[in-house]
Amino acid sequence: MGIASTDELFPEIAGRASSESRLWGDALRPMDEREEVPVFSSLVSERRFALGLETIYEGYLLHYGRSRLFDPPDEDIALLLGDALLAQGLVLVAATGSVGAVSDLAKLLALCTQARADRTDGDGAAWAATAALLGRDGLEEARDELRDRRDAGPLERLARSCAGDAAVDAALAAHAARLV
Repeated sequence: MGIASTDELFPEIAGRASSESRLWGDALRPMDEREEVPVFSSLVSERRFALGLETIYEGYLLHYGRSRLFDPPDEDIALLLGDALLAQGLVLVAATGSVGAVSDLAKLLALCTQARADRTDGDGAAWAATAALLGRDGLEEARDELRDRRDAGPLERLARSCAGDAAVDAALAAHAARLV
């Protein structure tokens, strides 16, 4: 899993999906139509998490936004492919040996699913803070604020304090552009 640069992230995600199922390979966009733009992996402090994080995010986009790599023929295939990528990304992060990072990502997905179901803003801040603090603790109180009070401010402040304003602004703008 030694991804050295962001240039290698998307071919790796596409290749892993294609090797898992012909259906996923058939859903890939043509090379010239792929948008190989990392969104939240630029915020991680440890590169070992980048591939898993972007794989999970690609799955999330298949559920709630516009995929960068895939164009499934229907909604059912999009949901199944999204689930497959979410699972594949969690396996990749688990392979790093960081139980904390796997826990953070599972909590992120649960929090974002709840926020989307409640039609509450804040999934971008949750993704940014989780990426910036992945596997390092310190997210619980800020997650509680979004879950219980629908306030994403604490998560965004955490992300900015760890990754910087410019990086978080870029990630949040890229995320907002992908949502439907």
